[in-house]
Amino acid sequence: MGVFFLKKNTSFKGLFTLEKKNKYKIAVADIMILKRQKIGEFALSKALGAEGVEVDMGGLGNRESFDNKLADPTIRKQFLEEAGKQNVQICSLAMTGFYSQSFAKRATYKRNIQDCLDTAKAMDVKVVFLPLGVNSDIQKQPALRAVVVERLKVVGEMAKAANIVIGVETTLDATEELKFLKEINSPGIKSYFNFANALDAGRDLYNELMILGKDNICQIHCTDTDGYWLQNDPKMDMKKVKKTLDEMNWGGWLVIERSRDAKDPRNVKYNFTANTSYMKKIFK
Repeated sequence: MGVFFLKKNTSFKGLFTLEKKNKYKIAVADIMILKRQKIGEFALSKALGAEGVEVDMGGLGNRESFDNKLADPTIRKQFLEEAGKQNVQICSLAMTGFYSQSFAKRATYKRNIQDCLDTAKAMDVKVVFLPLGVNSDIQKQPALRAVVVERLKVVGEMAKAANIVIGVETTLDATEELKFLKEINSPGIKSYFNFANALDAGRDLYNELMILGKDNICQIHCTDTDGYWLQNDPKMDMKKVKKTLDEMNWGGWLVIERSRDAKDPRNVKYNFTANTSYMKKIFK
């Protein structure tokens, strides 16, 4: 156990209150701030007011694996040094290539996942994001469920061996996602919850979070589809989101992807500064 010292006039009660206040951290996704695997993402994330960034693994397409510059130890070292310099954490690695590629059908899926896990381990990142995407959406294509479950059991063991969690995003409602996770039955696989999926389907976001529960959610994409900033979103009450997460005793990274103003969706600083500022006001 490490040794720590309290500042003068700081009580243990005060220390634990401070920890409770800081249990939420705000990040942005590098692919959405137009800095996919670019070293400038750390300075930009800091300028936007974020504490962390979700770094993408690069394009996938018809390649054998990701176009991952971070597989090069020299580039990886540069990224880690710059993250430290800017005091911006890498909260997760994202395999967004699987939004368009099929996790259920891709022959090289094990290599793809292993490449991501190897990069994460080398960078001391504990969560990686796997979207099941359009081509492996088991809600719309239930015939794929068995193969998706079987493959997630395989990569779940790979993640467990690396001491990393793979956060999967589905379009299932919370009750069905809970069944899905129980069917996989792996500590290496958890839900990477995305507010937009619940909101787009007209589901009760707060109830969905409660159903899934604290232990099944590794990280959250705190975002809606574009049109409104988070503070103006008519479908979501962020104060109620925080109250729900507090009641669940959940803590962790809240990663902003979209929620860009329809008036100027491509303006990164305009949109993400507003969203990170609002999130810090609510959660900090």
